[in-house]
Amino acid sequence: MAFGISNGAACCDWRGAMPKVLSALARAVGYCLLPQAIWISVLPLLVATGTAAVLAHFFWQPAQEALVAFLDASVVVSTMGAWLAAVGLPGLKTMLAPLILIVVLTPVVAVSSVLLVSTTMTPALVNLVARRRFPQLQRRQGTSFFASVAWACLSSVLALLVTVISSPMWIVPPLVLILPPAIWAWLTYRIMAFDALAAHASAAERQALMQTHRVALMGMALVVGFLGAAPSLLWSMGLMAIAMAPLLLPVSVWLYSLVFVFASLWFIHYCLDALHAQRQAQEAEVFTPVVPEPPVQELLL
Repeated sequence: MAFGISNGAACCDWRGAMPKVLSALARAVGYCLLPQAIWISVLPLLVATGTAAVLAHFFWQPAQEALVAFLDASVVVSTMGAWLAAVGLPGLKTMLAPLILIVVLTPVVAVSSVLLVSTTMTPALVNLVARRRFPQLQRRQGTSFFASVAWACLSSVLALLVTVISSPMWIVPPLVLILPPAIWAWLTYRIMAFDALAAHASAAERQALMQTHRVALMGMALVVGFLGAAPSLLWSMGLMAIAMAPLLLPVSVWLYSLVFVFASLWFIHYCLDALHAQRQAQEAEVFTPVVPEPPVQELLL
């Protein structure tokens, strides 16, 4: 089969892929400084900030009041509130409801920015890289736009579910440094590699490349996972983060968008370069002349 992969070549050697990975990394950093890339990173901020402002205006206060009523009905929260009042910190209980809302909404905002970058920004970034670096690379349209959107939505929903289910385990110090980056890495690998190859690779080429370069792509996604978790450090300021939420939320959205614009550029450069190399190798095999073996009689002379 043209795109068959043996068990021994199931994934490329990480050390052999390192030069390509670092080259794509350097190019992605350089492309992030282009005006088009800067605008692409700011656009999700404008959309998400406007949407968040509208939702906050209409739903923040009712949601906070409903959550306060729910917490007041909880025996555990009431006991904790009485203890805080006894030690002279009655105001901490009033901070609990907005803090819970922020903790719940931050992953939603982050995943929404990933979806926005994936469905609307990645095609623009692919066109940018292809136009400047791979103008001769044929577009074989291995998947449709709606299939790409469905893939991104499904992957994001799964990542969001894992985030919500695993969030209680984040209080364990080692796991808080492992689980969020691992979730981001999985989501990034699923979405970025798929969308980077959607326009140029056929379905068979995309499957072969994602399988052959799986180790390199997962390593890149893990790095992006740590970068994607970095903006959440903005919310580690405790109670001050609640007071600064109107400022921290748009800043965190922009940082998330910037990280994933960079990640998208990194994956696009690596994947299109790998696709270009694969097609060149296949063309070389096709056009390599086959020298016929001499007849047995000539070998006996």
